[in-house]
Formats: sequence, structure tokens, C-alpha cells
Amino acid sequence: MAEGNARAEATLGLTLQALDGHLRRFESIPDLLADNDGVRLVLENPSDPAGRMALDQWLSQKNAQLDALDIYVMTPDGVTIAASNFDRADSFIGQNFSYRPYFQSALAGDTGRFFAIGTTSGVRGYYFASPVKDQAGGISGVIAVKIGLDLIEAEWRLQDAKIIVTDSEGIVFLSSDPTWLYKGLLPLTPDRLDRTLESRRYADVRPTALENTRSSDWGVNTITLPDAGGSRREYVVAGQLLPRADWTVQVLLDTRAVHAQARLSALALMLSLGALAAVVVVILQRRARLAERFALQEQGKAELERRVEARTADLARVNRLIEAEVAERRLTEAELRRTQSDLVQAGKLAALGQMSAALSHEINQPLAAARNYADSAAILIERGDAARAKDNIGQILSLIDRMAVIARHLRHVARKPDAPLKDINLTEAVVEALALVGPRLAGGRITVSLPDDLPLVRGGPVRLQQVLVNLLSNAADAVEGVGGAQIAVSADVVAGRVLLKVQDNGPGVPAAIADRIFDPFFTTKRVGSGLGLGLSISYNIMKDFGGDLRVANAPGGGAVFTVELNIARVRGKATE
Repeated sequence: MAEGNARAEATLGLTLQALDGHLRRFESIPDLLADNDGVRLVLENPSDPAGRMALDQWLSQKNAQLDALDIYVMTPDGVTIAASNFDRADSFIGQNFSYRPYFQSALAGDTGRFFAIGTTSGVRGYYFASPVKDQAGGISGVIAVKIGLDLIEAEWRLQDAKIIVTDSEGIVFLSSDPTWLYKGLLPLTPDRLDRTLESRRYADVRPTALENTRSSDWGVNTITLPDAGGSRREYVVAGQLLPRADWTVQVLLDTRAVHAQARLSALALMLSLGALAAVVVVILQRRARLAERFALQEQGKAELERRVEARTADLARVNRLIEAEVAERRLTEAELRRTQSDLVQAGKLAALGQMSAALSHEINQPLAAARNYADSAAILIERGDAARAKDNIGQILSLIDRMAVIARHLRHVARKPDAPLKDINLTEAVVEALALVGPRLAGGRITVSLPDDLPLVRGGPVRLQQVLVNLLSNAADAVEGVGGAQIAVSADVVAGRVLLKVQDNGPGVPAAIADRIFDPFFTTKRVGSGLGLGLSISYNIMKDFGGDLRVANAPGGGAVFTVELNIARVRGKATE
């Protein structure tokens, strides 16, 4: 039970970090959007149709860039006058959300936070809201951003443990088991129900009680809940409050595996005791036979007594040899255990070193780019160019998100990542990668040849950009010091796949190391210039995408790295 509780606590820590990180990503967005002059002008003159239409389109564009559910602006009386979903049948325009706690907090001058089911769209989401201030500093309205948590909940369903999140009233609103949603773990008193219904947190869904029994055995907290089939199951439970959102996150670990392990241990103990008893019986039987033999020899003749004495001496020598052999085997077993312990510790240190090296290698590139953007932003602020400085800060935030995704990817290097693949514009990915490694390519000539009708591809945006940055950086290293240095980036569609090629006119890849170039920690660079991890990580990323990464020498000299990607299926944008 203690081991199960430790596993639940570890899973709880990772879950809290992921959930808090997702919320922090959007926390400051409403404040940034509220500082827009277009928002202020529409709130000052809400009857201007041209201004409202321009604001609607601007909110729709920002909503797509942020990958949020909806962004909308409300007047002080709670009426929505502009929204990113202005062109949908379930548009928020004209809807009054003054009853929502996030609106009330923002109107009071604070940052509003609230989780609820949309009363108009029927879609679950977490709301951030900030006040919009006029030129005099007064509050002229409220802007809100709604984000989705369905992807996080979907990732939870892939884990062995169950995960639930309850609000301040003890009602489950996020769960890896859909049958527990909108049910209360605490008694649904009239006060709790009234507060929930007043805020319309769950729209028209009326919460019901979730029958549960809690106990604490051997210092481990457990809870019994019904499963999807109606059967009751016991779980080891570990929970913690998420103060930023006033949520309680709980991780539940099924005790059936714990009980099975306990039964197995008990069975092993019984078998050991049985084996020990058998050994004792054999020893007793042997002693009885020896005693009987000695009794018969006592009755024999003197010659037989002499022979018995000789045989007894032989047996004594054999016993001493057996005892010496047993002692030697015990010493050997003790030495084996110490050696195994040392090997386990060495394996842990090796894994820790590889992971630290990989994390340092992958984060250095976006960290250097972030430093360049920060230096440029400082210069632009001194010049008074706030708009371009704001763009640079946005790029820095994007790079920080990318470093977080890289860290998460390195934690999953031993297994296939669980994050779903997306449809990606390869041209945009190449442009972003060139922006990151631009200073490295300043001394060489680079040409980019990408067709205008290049189809979308399947992959992860940040990890694909990671692969491109690694290939472009390696190309820059290859042509360093080469006269007439050239790097070419091209793409084409072949046999239903997109092939992206990065070619340089450097020394190329010797045939003797071509088969090892994607191995971890294999590098041809001088000591201190590389860890030998970039191509290995890139190769594994492409395999995760269902694609491939190959290397060959160009006919005219230099190396050609070919990235092979699957073409995305044609479909419309999903409505969240």
C-alpha cells in the first residue's frame, strides 16, 4: 500500500505541473488583449458597426493564433458586443454573462478565473477575464478568453491511474472516467447546490451525488467508487489543492494490483516456509537413519566398530567440506548482490547523464534565439517602437513554450509520445526554423525553394521545428570555412509523401560512418562542439510522426538530409 501511495503521489505531482503550466500559458492573455486601442474604441462607441466588425475579425484572428476556444468583449452590464465566434450560429454576441463570477471579478478590477460549461455553446472550458480601462483609468468593459481542457483530459485516459478534478463545492468537472463527471464527492447540501446553480457553472446539468467511501489504513488514504459497470472499486487516493484555480486534483490508483502483489508475496512466503519444512524433515530423517545405523554397529563385532569409526570420520570430513562450500557460496551471493546494486546505480547515473546532456543540447538553440529577441526588444523600446517590441516579446513567449515542449519530449524519449499529431504548414515551419538559426547562416548563402501548393503534413509543430533547426545547424557547421558556402532547402511531393531536403556543399558524410550517424552520442565534431544527440533525437521524432530521416552524399559533393512526412488528410477545422 505504501508503494501504491508513492506512485499515486508521483503521478499527482506530474499532473499538477502539467495542469498549472497549461493555465499559466493563457493567464496573461486577457490583460494583453485588453490593452488594445480597438477594444477601447468599440466599448466607447458600441453602436459603430464598422468598428465592431473590425474588432470581431481581430478577435477571430487572435483566437486562431492562441488556439483558444473563444474570445469576447462585454459591456459593464454584461452584454457581449464583439466575439471571435461572430460568424457562427452559437455566437456570443448579444448574450449577457453578468451572472458569471469571472465577469464580476473582472468588473471589480481583478483577474477573473472560472471553469464552466458554456450556456450558449454547451462546450466545457476555463475562462480568464480582465477589465478594459478607458483613457481616464475607469473600467469600460470586460474581455474574456475561454480555453479548452479536453486534450489534457484525453491524455489522462491513457494512464493507468484515474485522475479527477473537483471544484470548491466538491463536484467533479474533469475526469479520466466520464461516468464520474458532474457528480459530487461531498454531500450536495442546499447551499452548495444554490451556489452552483446561481453561477450556472454546469449550464443545465444538475449535479448528483457520487456514492463514495473513504478510509485510511496503514497511513494510506483510500476511496471506494463505482466504475462504469456499476461495480464498486477501491483506490489509493492522493490529492492536492491547485490554489491558482481553487481546484482539488486527486489521483486514484486501483488497489486490485496492490492486493495481487500482496497475495503473491504471501504465496512466496508460504512456499518458502514449505521448502524450509521439507529441509527440516529431510535432516531429521537423515539423523534418524544415522542413529539407527550406529545402534546396529554397537551390536556388531569389533571389526564392524572399527569400520564404523572410519566411516564416521569420513562423514565428518564430508560435512566440513559441505560447510566450507556453503560458506563460500554465501560469500559469493553477498558479492553478487553488491555488484548488482552497483550496476543499478551506474545505470541510473548513465541515464541521468544522457537526459541532462540531451536537455542542454536541445534547449540551447531556442535559448539563444530568445536572447537575440530580448536584445532586439530592448533596442526597439529605446526607439519607442512598442509594436515591434511587443512582437519580439511574443516570439520569446513562443520560444519558452517550445522549450517546455522539448523538455516534455525528452521525458518521453523511452516511449512513444502521447501528444496527438496535427496538420502543419511545412512552409511556415521552415520559415520559423530559419528565423531561429538566422545568425548561424549569416555568413553563408542559403536558398529556399518550396512550391506554393505544398500540402499540409502530419506531425508536431514544435518537434518538427526542432528537427529542422538541428538539420540547418548541422549544415551551417558543415560549410564553415568552405569557400563559396551554399545551403539549399527544397521540397517536393513523391508517391503521396512530402520530401524536404537540406543540402550543403560541405565535406559530406564518409561511407564508414553513414550507418552510425543517427546513433546517440556519435559525432564527428571536435570535442566541446557537439554532444552527438541532435540527429538521434531528430530521427526518433520522425519515426514518431510515421515518417523517416535519411542521409546521402550529393553527386557534386556535400551531404543531403531528406525528411519524409505524411500528407495530412483533407478535412475542415474542428469546432471546439
